[in-house]
Parts: sequence; C-alpha cells; structure tokens
Amino acid sequence: MIMSLFRRSPKNLNRRIIDTVYGAVVEAARQPVLFRDWGIPDTPLGRYESVGLHLILFLYRARSAPPPADELAQDVLDEFFKDVDHSIRELGVGDPGVPKRMKKLARMFYGRMGRYWAALDAGDAVELGNALAHNIAPEAPESIDRSALADYMIRSARSFADVPDEELLAGVVRFAEPLPLERS
Repeated sequence: MIMSLFRRSPKNLNRRIIDTVYGAVVEAARQPVLFRDWGIPDTPLGRYESVGLHLILFLYRARSAPPPADELAQDVLDEFFKDVDHSIRELGVGDPGVPKRMKKLARMFYGRMGRYWAALDAGDAVELGNALAHNIAPEAPESIDRSALADYMIRSARSFADVPDEELLAGVVRFAEPLPLERS
C-alpha cells in the first residue's frame, strides 16, 4: 500500500509534460525583446497577447502531430485558460464577472488563432504582421513592429516543424530566437 504512493503514474508524467510545455510557452512570451523592441505593451492584456501568440504557435505544430498530440494540446490550452482565470481574479474581478471576461478572452484567442494560422499556412508575413498589430495594439497598431513579430512567428513555426512528433509529445518546445532590433 505505502509503495504505491511512490510509483510513477502516467497522470504524473502527463502533468510534468503539460507543465513543461506551458512553462516554455510562458517563458518565451516573457522575453524582453517582445515588449522593449517589438511594441507589445507590458500590460496584463499585452502579456495575454504574448502568451497567446506563443500558445498559438505550439497548437499550430501540435495539429499536425499524431494522437495523443490533440490531447496534449487540449491540456496545455486548458492550463492557459486556468492561468487567465487566475489572473483575472488577481486583478480584482469578482466571481460574477469572471465568466463574462473569460468568454470574451476565449473568443479573442480563437479569432486570433484562426487568423494567425491562415497567414502561417499561406506564408503571408504581411497579413500575419497586420493581424498581429491589429490584435495586440488596436488603438495604436503602428506601435507594433509587424515585420519583426511576423518573422519571429514564421521562424518559430519552422523551428517547431523540425521537432519530431515523439519529442513534441515528450514536451519539447522550440521557439525561434528573437532577434532584437539593431540600435544605432
């Protein structure tokens, strides 16, 4: 009986993989160059956009992997929305307002995912850059470095494509290296 407490269960292994993938998504989303050089606002909504675009890149790769990649993708997506729910509550939104905000943020996320995936499928960096600027900073889209962000997403999608399915299912996540702006 006591020994069963120390055995590795598949659930614990899955939890570690989910945590590894989601941790890599969040770590990539926090890179200073995204905010300092490329114009993503360093605000709660800007950070949501950054995590969202990195998660969208992971999901873009996972869609072409064999099962159980779909389950892994769903688990990581669920983790994202749990994190968003927690963040909304930390910002002081009361229990009655959380579901309404979550629905709005989920609609935003899925709308972005469709538009970003279509641009990535078409290899259209201009459309991807326009979508990013419109979504990340709708009041000031000119503040976003469209080409740098679009190039980063395209390079990341290529980098992910090079990750073998077995490694992806084990939690290997590979984003491109963000290239900071050259300052003169």
